[in-house]
Amino acid sequence: MKKNRKFNQKSFNNFIIQNKVVGFFKKPIKLKSGRLSNWYVNWRNIAEDVYLLDKLTDYVISFVENLNLKPDCFYGVPEGATKLALITQYKWARKSSDYGPGSHVLSMGRGKPKDHGDPKDRYFVGTPKGKVIILEDVTTTGSSLISAIDNLKKIKNVKIIAAISLTNRNEIRDDGKTVEDIVRSKGIRYYAMSNALELLPKIYKKLKEREKKEDKHEKKEYEKIAELVEKYFEKYCIKKIKLE
Repeated sequence: MKKNRKFNQKSFNNFIIQNKVVGFFKKPIKLKSGRLSNWYVNWRNIAEDVYLLDKLTDYVISFVENLNLKPDCFYGVPEGATKLALITQYKWARKSSDYGPGSHVLSMGRGKPKDHGDPKDRYFVGTPKGKVIILEDVTTTGSSLISAIDNLKKIKNVKIIAAISLTNRNEIRDDGKTVEDIVRSKGIRYYAMSNALELLPKIYKKLKEREKKEDKHEKKEYEKIAELVEKYFEKYCIKKIKLE
């Protein structure tokens, strides 16, 4: 298999920042977890753009190669990482020395279980097989990721070798555990390609650099957002964060 360039964390972080995957809200939004947050991680704009998704899958492949992982199948958590996994799997298969008919499955998870037909098609369109890497866009409380793991574990001849998230929000669940804790307790390695603790200070710094062009009201808005985000991390996350 032909190797990609080595995964470059700085380049990937810049890709995230330049494409506004992570950022701040003046007014908080309610997350799927029910928590109110003044900051976001949203990979949807990347997933909707062919060029950017192509770039993203190259980052994923180089990250996997850097870890020396050798999967047979990439599987995306429905539905946030479905397109990401499909294109990554296609490109991965094309690089393989044994590429040919029947060599690689193209698997997609169903958003809702199918309640009729063949039982093996209940959760999947194209059943995963062999060594599987699960891809997720954003890790918050991990309910979708854990559900995907449990569904895959029901399949014979499947071994989940890793779960990889594009961005970890670094949050603690209501049960006091992190998603990484839960995933590892199932015997699966968890990796995050980026994390909020590293990204948010960089993004906030860029906002502060624009302050010279803003009025005093805008400056106070930034400071208020920073305070709210810092309180959020203190309450919900694995570590405190300092933006101001």
